[in-house]
Amino acid sequence: MKLMTKAIEEKIPNLYETEEIADEDKRVYAKFFHPASSWTWYALEYDPKDKMFYGLVNGYVKELGYFSLQELEEVSGPMGIRIERDKYWNDSTTLSEVYSGVAL
Repeated sequence: MKLMTKAIEEKIPNLYETEEIADEDKRVYAKFFHPASSWTWYALEYDPKDKMFYGLVNGYVKELGYFSLQELEEVSGPMGIRIERDKYWNDSTTLSEVYSGVAL
């Protein structure tokens, strides 16, 4: 599965483009997850040149930070299971909805 599509890339703001908006009010443009673990990545901004996202990483703890498209594409878990993109993700979902559990 292709993690980053042209459609997402055309919509998602560039890194630092939404700094004036509170993180909780920012839209989450993509959700990535590993089917064999509890790890999930929520993308708020993206730099197409460096292929870096800014968003929420929900792993051992929930934290905002940067994560790499290349690293997501390289992950191969048990039996070769790879990171997937939620094809049905509603990109009008805000980060506060993710935090509250409404959009999980």
